[in-house]
Amino acid sequence: MPKVLISDKLSETAVNIFKERGVDVDYEPGLGKDKEKLLSVIGDYDGLAVRSATKATSKIIEAAKNLKVIGRAGIGVDNIDIPAATAAGVVVMNTPYGNAITTAEHAIAMMFALVRQIPQANQSTHLGKWEKSAFMGAEVFGKTLGVIGCGNIGSIVADRAVGLKMRVIAFDPFLTEERAVELGVEKVDLDGLLSRADIVTLHTPLTDQTRNILSRENLGKLKAGAFIVNCARGGLVDEVALKDALEEGHVAGAALDVYETEPATDHPLFGHPKVVATPHLGASTREAQENVAIQIAEQMADYLIRGAVSNSLNSPSVTAEEAPRLKPFIALCEKLGAFAGQLSESAIEKIEIIYEGEAAALNTKPLTASAVAGVLKPMLSEINIVNAPVIAKDRGISIAETYRDDADAYDSIVRLRLVTENQDRSVSGTIFGGEPRIIDIKGVGMEASFAPHMLYTSNDDKPGFIGALGATLGEAKVNIATFNLGRSAPGEQAIALLAVDDLVADSVLEKLRALPHVQQAKALAF
Repeated sequence: MPKVLISDKLSETAVNIFKERGVDVDYEPGLGKDKEKLLSVIGDYDGLAVRSATKATSKIIEAAKNLKVIGRAGIGVDNIDIPAATAAGVVVMNTPYGNAITTAEHAIAMMFALVRQIPQANQSTHLGKWEKSAFMGAEVFGKTLGVIGCGNIGSIVADRAVGLKMRVIAFDPFLTEERAVELGVEKVDLDGLLSRADIVTLHTPLTDQTRNILSRENLGKLKAGAFIVNCARGGLVDEVALKDALEEGHVAGAALDVYETEPATDHPLFGHPKVVATPHLGASTREAQENVAIQIAEQMADYLIRGAVSNSLNSPSVTAEEAPRLKPFIALCEKLGAFAGQLSESAIEKIEIIYEGEAAALNTKPLTASAVAGVLKPMLSEINIVNAPVIAKDRGISIAETYRDDADAYDSIVRLRLVTENQDRSVSGTIFGGEPRIIDIKGVGMEASFAPHMLYTSNDDKPGFIGALGATLGEAKVNIATFNLGRSAPGEQAIALLAVDDLVADSVLEKLRALPHVQQAKALAF
């Protein structure tokens, strides 16, 4: 009988679900805070169910010799070392949609508390001061709400705000015009949102692209007197710069539920008269906690008893029989998606995957999900092959699959076509020697293996370009491992795809883009 440890406070319903499904369970809420004790006992368990208090570090995972699955009752997995879990063969699951409504409602509540100064007025009234004139608030009716990140939670916030008769504008690279119309919001760029919004609310994951999205520079671009609400992730706002903006009066107030360092027992914004602060309560309702507890218990039990994988952040949803055959194709699809996703610079409207030859006869559901996850992952770090199709749908991105019996000169071909607001992009690949390989980019034939770090350039096919490219990289001490070239026709578009030893720096990319005839130069990571 598999054995699960619940090391954080979780609904008793979860304990009952484990038992009913044939899983032995130890409920030890608070154990996650005792790192040494957790380290000493974790080796006895097949599964670990956590919330945010337990830190499933590489050290814990290394000691967990029998561990097969870690389940996070909630969406955020900052407390789980996913690369370490993956290396150890441990599946990491979360419950990405169990607390969406609760978190969205908290953001709306924080907005009202902020603009009406409810916490300050409450404290004053309890002290018997009756300072009615001191707490002059503002209506949200008719105000412009700027939503940064219009995915699952952000779209719920937008819907509630539209119901409050607010004007809603949204910045989200993956939000299509069709989805924006459906939500009743106006899609804008980030600068447009900052300059127009009376209230800005954040609903995006914390990634390299979104870290400090409200930087000192961007805070300066805000409409004077704007309010900020952050119930998403600490690290999205430069907290020091925010304090300065509050002191200067450029920002009228901020409502924060999340902080760069948590638990936040000492913070430069605590005690500030223009700040409403709560201790990461976004998901803290009875309904949400019950939902995520039930979901994670069901998911973990299904995996441990039946081998079914759902809402996994690091493994495909495939059966044991399918796994050996699908594994290389899953890798190919994810890499083709990542290739196209990293090169795209505008909102994605459609992802089409064409399976040819033997690939058309496979179970393509995990393959398509892998491709979609690859496309979206550059902006959404918590995406996986299970939730990728749902997230794409939430953003109005259509997904299409086509099947063809023939595959030209290959046994199997997978072609990925990406339609964005500004362009059509395609890339094709196959399996050669058990490894993924590119065979076509935008109709330009070439054969190239994937590497951890690559450089992509497109240019007019003119003499001297290759020499200029090599010289620029040589001056920057960028070592080239492989160099693949292709062109649509003599004198027309040419493409170079290079494997390099390290990620090409932005400063080097700028020099490459400045070369004559260059259309695009991008650093890629796989």
